[in-house]
Order: sequence, then structure tokens, then C-alpha cells
Amino acid sequence: MGSEAQNINMVKDLNVEEGEYSEPVSPTGQYFNSSVLSISVLAVLDSDIPIDDSPTLTLLKDVFLPINPRFSSVMVKEENGEKKWKKVEVKLEDHVNIPIFPPGLSPESYDNHLRDYLSKIAMEQLPNNRPLWNIHIIKYPTSHAAGNVIFKLHHSLGDGYSLMGALLSCLQRADNPTVPLTFPSLGPAPTPKLSVDSNSVLKNIPNVIWSALNTMSDFGWSLLKSTCVEDDRSLIRSGNAGVEFKPVVISTMTFSLDHIKQVKTKLGVTINDVITGIIFLGTRLYMQGTVGGSKKLNNAQSTALVLLNTRAIGGYKSVKEMVETDADSAWGNQFGFLHVSLPELSSVESCHPLDFVWKAQKLIQRKRNSRAVFLTGQLLECLRKYTGPEATAKYIHSTLKNSSMTVSNVIGPVERMALADHPVRGLYFMVVGVPQSLTITMVSYMGNLRVAIGTEEGYIDPTKFKSSVETAFGMILNASKEIV
Repeated sequence: MGSEAQNINMVKDLNVEEGEYSEPVSPTGQYFNSSVLSISVLAVLDSDIPIDDSPTLTLLKDVFLPINPRFSSVMVKEENGEKKWKKVEVKLEDHVNIPIFPPGLSPESYDNHLRDYLSKIAMEQLPNNRPLWNIHIIKYPTSHAAGNVIFKLHHSLGDGYSLMGALLSCLQRADNPTVPLTFPSLGPAPTPKLSVDSNSVLKNIPNVIWSALNTMSDFGWSLLKSTCVEDDRSLIRSGNAGVEFKPVVISTMTFSLDHIKQVKTKLGVTINDVITGIIFLGTRLYMQGTVGGSKKLNNAQSTALVLLNTRAIGGYKSVKEMVETDADSAWGNQFGFLHVSLPELSSVESCHPLDFVWKAQKLIQRKRNSRAVFLTGQLLECLRKYTGPEATAKYIHSTLKNSSMTVSNVIGPVERMALADHPVRGLYFMVVGVPQSLTITMVSYMGNLRVAIGTEEGYIDPTKFKSSVETAFGMILNASKEIV
């Protein structure tokens, strides 16, 4: 009762006016900002030119805050226990950070300073007594950019689709600001269609039965993995309690989408299948090549949580459409996750690189075609209804903790963007506060795929892991060229 009264007093202190914006916090928003989970997203923009920070406050006031009322709101608990977004007066100066690094260093030295700064802000908790976002402006040249702008957004504000839409609302096309940005196709994954022709009903029965069996198997396995079956401790999973509070090292690499499309065409798979195959092979190569790894550790039981956007959409909508439209494309957290086991690698010498792509395709397609993601969503809703959001958050924490890694991706624009007349050379994002030793995220932009890797500091070697993924990409690309 004391914490509830404190929250209510906090609302009064923040000058919330009667009749202003008030919206219930979504269930997922409550899970991601609970006593056991506090997950945020770091979105990093690489600027082509040195950053002039003078228009920052004006941009935030006139462009960023109007995107969504949640950016001007705090999450509070009312007397009945319900959590709501309540609008407050935003002191923009409190949300802007411009760190000071030593002057006159080389770009490579500033790479290290940026890496350490990202690790620092990844561990920091966003204060609950003000809106759950911050912006950081790095005015030092690294080997990738003349400067950086970093948005830290709490995941309770929305999922990757929503937050990317918000970020893009602050940006314009560099070549012509009056023309909207365009994106690669983002259609829903195809699902097999069952014929309703009377002559084909009997032929459909085996498919229906097989789909039902897959659904029950996948849902049962997901339930076990979220409760009592942990992945093995391995070279990519420390299994230590409180890993989400330990420093994380963020490193990135870039791949050509044209090369990935070449592999896609040769193998007859999707771009996501190719990317997942590269990540899985790279992970196994890292585990094989790490000194001190036994054969058991090299092929330890390792599961990836592959995050899916569950909206039935064909591309990014405007933020206004996200906020006002129907639930299929609405703002918020709308995603599910698939438990996908990493294929084993007996040895590097006997490795068939393309097998990892085909296995990734088979596993993900099978799980997509089952209804396990839907059943998991229903389970979470039942847990929330009968045990409360805190208990449900503990279930999600266990789901993350018991697996080895999370893989997620979002789509970026085809054209070069600009932020307040600063051309954006590249961008990447990272999910932080996750109870795992390894997190991998991807975003496409201007014909390239930027892969970001978050690793537990002192446990996973980020340089060696990055090298392993790059090697896997080369192996799969070269193997695909041999296909006639």
C-alpha cells in the first residue's frame, strides 16, 4: 500500500492535470517494466558530418514529443492497482546527455570510448519519475561516423516496429525531404492454404493433423523451456544469475543485402532464412574455435529465441496511423517468439555451410505454420488475468534466462536519411536488460544489413564472435556460388 501511495503522490508532484491524456499500460508494457524485467532499446545513428547539437531541444519539442503521448508520460499505479500512462510536463534538458571524452584522440580510440559509453548507458536504469527515454549526443569521430546520436527508449513504450516508426518520424530523406522514405516489402510470411474443394477435403486431413501435432509439440516444448528446461551452460551462455545487470559489449558488422539475396535466390529460401543460417553457423564456429572448449561445450544444447512481429501488415505505416488504426498495425508491443534449436556442428572440416540455412528454413517454417505462438500469447494472457502482471513477467524472465540468445530484426529505409540536416551513414540497435549472455539484432538500411552483437563482458569474446559470423557469411556465400 505504501508503494501505491508513493506512486500516486509522484503523479501529483509531476503536475498531472485533470482530464489530460491517460491510457492503460498494455500487458506487455507492464511485463517489460516490472520488478523482474526492465528492458530498453538503444538505437544508434551514425552521422556523416560533425554533429551540431543546437537544434536538439527544438527538434525534441516540435517533432519527437508529438509522435506519441507516451513520450510525455510516466507509468503510474493507481489505487486499484492498475498501471496507466499519465501525461506530465517534460523537462527536455533532463533527457539530453552530451558526454565529454578526451580531446584529440584517433577515431580508433573514440571507438573504444563509444563502446564503453554504450556499455555504461545500457546498464543504467531509466528513472520512473520522468518519461522513459533519453538521448545521447556523441560529438567525437569514430572509425564509422563523424558523430553519433543515441536514443535510449524503454521497451514498455513499444516494440521494434513501433519504436522504429517513431525514430523514422524524426528523419527525412537526405536527397529530398518532401518525398517520404520507402522500405523493402514487409509482407507476412506465407502460410499454406487448405483447399475447400469437396474432392480435396480428404487430402487436407493429414495436413490439419500434422499442423495440430506440430502446434502441441512446439507449445509443449516452449512451455518446458520457459519453466524447467534450461539450455546447457556453454561458451555463449554463462547461466549466471543477474546477467542482465552485468556490462554488455556492443559490436557491429555490415553485410551486403545483394550478396544475401544471391544466396536467397540460389537456395530458394527467404532472406530471414539466410540471415538466421549465418548467425547459427557463426555461433557454432565460435563455439568450435574457442580455446578450452570441450566437444560437449562446442555442441551444447543451445536455443535461440527468434522474435516475430505478429502484425498482419505490408510495410511501415505512419506513426499517426499506428496510433489511430486498428489492432493489426497499432502502436505498442505486438510480437511473439519462437524457440529454435541451433543445429550442431560436428567439425569445421566436415561442415556443409548451406545445411545451416536449410535447417534454419525448415525449423522456422515449421514453427511459423504451427499455432504455438498464438497459444503462448493466450497462456501469457491467462497468467496475467489470474496471477497478475508481476507473475507473468517472471515467466517471461524465465523464458529468456533459460535460452542462450535472442535474435530480432527490423527493416530500415532504402534511401539515405537525415536528422536535422545531418546525413545518416548507418544505424543499428540493441536490446538491453535481457537476462542472456548473447543478443543479436539486425536492421537493413541503404542496401546493407547492419548486425549488432551484445555480449556479456568478460565471458564472450566479441572480436572472435564477430570474426566467426563474418567467416560463416563467407562460407555460405561461396558455397551458394557452386550451385548451378
